[in-house]
Amino acid sequence: MEQTKVYRWDQKHILVVEDDESSAYLLGRILHPTSARISFITDGAEAVEFIREHPETDLVLMDIHLPGMDGFTATKEIKAISQKIIVIAQTSYSYSVEKREAVRAGCDAYFTKPIHPELLLDKINGLLS
Repeated sequence: MEQTKVYRWDQKHILVVEDDESSAYLLGRILHPTSARISFITDGAEAVEFIREHPETDLVLMDIHLPGMDGFTATKEIKAISQKIIVIAQTSYSYSVEKREAVRAGCDAYFTKPIHPELLLDKINGLLS
């Protein structure tokens, strides 16, 4: 029987930026067992403001298609505040143009929905190490 990896990020703060309630819920369920502190925001402008108020945030899971300020613009502004904050783009679309734009915006990784929990947790673990 294959054993599931266990990640412990008790000292980490993760911001989930997601306007779709079911996607935000799913990400919360994936991240909950890690014991990381998790905050949820629904748009890009709020995410930037959150990072201004909480620059100690370790990682942002950034939806690309958000109301108002999109995830690319929000990522650029977040990286201008702090280069050390890890940003992982997530989108329902797998266009190579979006992947290139995510890299240009400063994203550290890119995932296409539906997100595979094990792959996401492995990637986060590698980026947080």
